[in-house]
Parts: sequence; C-alpha cells; structure tokens
Amino acid sequence: MVNYKMYDLIIVGAGAAGLSSAIYAGRAKLRTLVIEKAEEGGQIKITAEVMNYPGVFSTSGAALAGEMKRQAVNFGVEFVKADVASVDFSQNVKTITTKSGETYAAVGVIIATGAKPRKLGFEGEIEFAGRGIAYCATCDGEFFTGKDVFVIGAGFAAAEEAIFLTRFAKHVTVIAREPEFTCSKTIADKVLAHPNITVKFNSEIQYVRGENVIKEAKFINNTTQETWEHKVNEGTFGVFIFVGYEPESGVFKGHVDMDKWGYILTDEDMQTNVQGVHAAGDIRPKRLRQLVTATADGAIASTAIEKYIDDTKEKAGIVVEVKTATPSPSEEEKVNTVGLQSSGDQIKYVMERCTGEVSIHAVLQADCVLSGKIKAFLNEFASITDRVPISFYEKGENTALESQINASMYPVIALMGKDGVYSGVSFHAEPAGHELESFILAIYNVAGPGQRISEALLESIKKLPPVNIKIAATLSCTMCPEVVQGSQRIASLNEHITSAMVDLQYFPEFQEKHSAMSVPALIINDEKVIFGKKSLEELVEILA
Repeated sequence: MVNYKMYDLIIVGAGAAGLSSAIYAGRAKLRTLVIEKAEEGGQIKITAEVMNYPGVFSTSGAALAGEMKRQAVNFGVEFVKADVASVDFSQNVKTITTKSGETYAAVGVIIATGAKPRKLGFEGEIEFAGRGIAYCATCDGEFFTGKDVFVIGAGFAAAEEAIFLTRFAKHVTVIAREPEFTCSKTIADKVLAHPNITVKFNSEIQYVRGENVIKEAKFINNTTQETWEHKVNEGTFGVFIFVGYEPESGVFKGHVDMDKWGYILTDEDMQTNVQGVHAAGDIRPKRLRQLVTATADGAIASTAIEKYIDDTKEKAGIVVEVKTATPSPSEEEKVNTVGLQSSGDQIKYVMERCTGEVSIHAVLQADCVLSGKIKAFLNEFASITDRVPISFYEKGENTALESQINASMYPVIALMGKDGVYSGVSFHAEPAGHELESFILAIYNVAGPGQRISEALLESIKKLPPVNIKIAATLSCTMCPEVVQGSQRIASLNEHITSAMVDLQYFPEFQEKHSAMSVPALIINDEKVIFGKKSLEELVEILA
C-alpha cells in the first residue's frame, strides 16, 4: 500500500456529477483525484445548447464542462485520463487500478461514471450504426441535410433533439412508444407545434434495412397494429435514437449494491452499502436525469463523505499529504486545458513548453475553399507564436514532401518532427472549433515532452504493427477530439503508424466511399471502419 500515491478522495468520472464533486472536495481541502477515461463533461459535452441550468442563460455543454473543470483545477484537484480495470473497496484504504496498470488509493471514493445511450435492439440497429443509425444530433445531424429523419423516443432528449434536427432535415418524424411526451409540457408543445415535425404516438420501429446505408425502415402502431414503411431509392435517411441511458457500472459489480438494471443504490447522502464509497449522478436510480440534479448529487456526495474521510484517517492512522495552499495548476494541467475557447496566451504557453523540433507543412490547392481557410488559420496561428515554423506549398510544388507524407487527399497539414522527418500526424481540415485542442496537443506531443502516459501503455503503443489511420470527424463534434487526439498520440510515439484527421464537410467522396454517416469514424488501412468515441486504451486494443 505504501507504494500507492494516497489521496483523501478519488472520483471516478468527470461528467457534471463528478466535476461538481471535485469542486466541493477541492474547496474542502481534500486531496482529490479525478479519473476519467474520456473527455471531461460526460453527456453535457455533447449538448449543443444548455438553457435550463439556473443562473446560466445560455451556453454550450462543452463550454460549461470546461469551466467546471477549471474551477476544480483552481481548487487543487488533480485529473488523470485512464480507464478503470478493477477496484477494491474492502479495506479502509480503497484502491483503483486502471487498464494501463497504474493503481491509485484513497480513503473515500465517489462513483460518477454516468450512463451511455441505450440501444433498442431492433433489426439493423447494430449493423447500420454510423450508417444511418445515430445517437447524437449535434455530432451527426449535418450529414442528413435535406434528408428525412426519424427520432425515436418520447422524453426530453428526443423532443429537444427533434427540434435541433429541423436545422438540417427535410422533415423530422418523432416515433414515440408512449401515448404522449414524457418531458415537460413546454418543450412537448414546441415539438407538436413545429411545422417541420410530425409526431406519431403509440408507435415503434421494427427494423431498418439497406446496403451500405439505410434504405428502408418499418414501423408499427402498437395500439392498432397498423404497419407502414419508409423507403428511398436514392440516398438515405436518418434514425436518431433517444430512449434513455444504461449505467456505466460494470466494473463495480460485486463491490457495491445495484438494482436489476445496474444502477448503484444509495441513500439520500449518496452513500452506497459500502462505507466510504458514494455514487452521484446518472449512475444511480433517480426520477429526473438532468444537469442540475447531477451537480446536486455531486455536491451532496462530497460534503457527506468529508466527515467519513476525516474520521477514518484519524482512527486508522492514515496519512495523506496535505496541500497547505491551493496550488497553481501544473504545467500538464495547463496544457490539457487548451480547448475550443483558448486564448492566444494559452496557446502560446503550450508552444513555449515544447522542447524539441516541430514544423508545419501545408500543401494547398488553388481555388479551394478549405485551402483558403487553412491558410488563414495557420497565418493567425503564426501571429500568436513563432515557435513553430510554417511552410506553404501548392499541390505538385514539392513532390518530395508529398511523397514523404503519403499525400493522397488535398489540402493537407503535416506535422514534421526532428530533422524534418514526418511525424505521422496530419489534418485534412482547418483544425479549429473542437479540433483546435487536437491541433495544439498534436504539436506538443510531436515536439515533446508530450502528454504523460504510463510506461505500460507506452510499451504497448511501441509494439503496435504498422497501420494507417484516418479519423472522419467534424469541427462541431464534441466526441471526435478524443479519437483524433488518441490516434495522433499513438502516431507520435510509433514511427510505423500514421494518423490523419479528415473533416467530412469537405470530402464527400471520402464519406461516400466509407458510408460514414456518423462521427467519429475510425478508418483503419482504408478498409475497416469503427464508429464511436474511443479512449486511448481502447484504441491501442483495437490496433493491436
């Protein structure tokens, strides 16, 4: 046990509940660690607009999540990106081991791993996931511009996303199993009154079928048993599913009590049946699953567990290093907070931390909208820092470079490392929006020192076989950066792997070739396509 770094509190999960717990724990001077396998923010990060959080008139989920993390960091909370493999809650000191082999210990634990979108299990749902079946309107709505879209569900998410999808779709049809909406009457009335939305209550989807993409779907009225079909000869249509969530609690099974659906049972203080282990947010059974209830759970869990931690440390003689003052964020924490709304000073700070050689080579095309955007973006980047030399070429002007970076799509931004050797990292995009963070971190990782990872994970990455990776993404997708950053981190550490981010908005032929109607899409050796966000550890497992 003495070999483990000790904390007062470990919070597993950095969604709204986890971040709220972290803020309260940090403010209470508890030595706190947050373990999150993905990007901080959880479900709110994929919410385009938050308008029902008290005191915040309107913001994006990503922006709110970023502010919550900055608050926690300001109170001295530490963050680590890792996927939990196993836990031991049997002793006064609880241990948590990650898939990368690191073990952390604490007196108290708050489980805030949340829930993931539930699947219905109808014919074709799995087969056409990413090829017409979608679960995130913010990420994938644009791919269905001018097409018919069906929204499955009757709750708040279904109603809200149906309205959002009218920005793109030719028409939206809501398929609700219930006889009426189960959300607030205010938003339900907005859906029912919308001229571009049709609502079919007491109805369900039976199947979707097609070739590479959906071509037909069958529905049934579960009261009259009447069935009807929707078919297209050209193109496709979309089916967006919003039917609730299922808890991300598998790793805790057998360690804390759960209900039959896998939700972790707690009392009103968020305490589980195990002393010193609390749960907060969507991981527990509750009537209302909203941002405001998740943050409330987090606050209650942290304040309730504080006394247990103090009492247990005193009785058991457990010593945890005390932070006598709120520390300034570490260099790594500052680097990792670069994101969508980063200032020039924040970007400059990261670039000044680079210790090795790095340069940018952009190969552009004449009369190309994306080329113009890339050039403007890189010129603005150059005005912020002179740390990274930038070279521009027209297609065909530097064939040696194009051969070196294996250019097959234009325009392209390539990152070069020491002695001008290609790093394996490239962008077929203007790396702005949610991919600004990916671009800045890619430079930092190529130049060094790079984001910290465990020795075990580094060894696994270095053993990976040669592979060409392309990540189909969009700048508005909040789930894409995790896959882009993970695959590009791998490329920066393994000279036999290349990773290119492709903005599907500008490469319709690429999208059609891979039948990619959802992002992120991980394309391996231009053949295998895997949809959905993946952690760094999951990417390594896929590529091994």
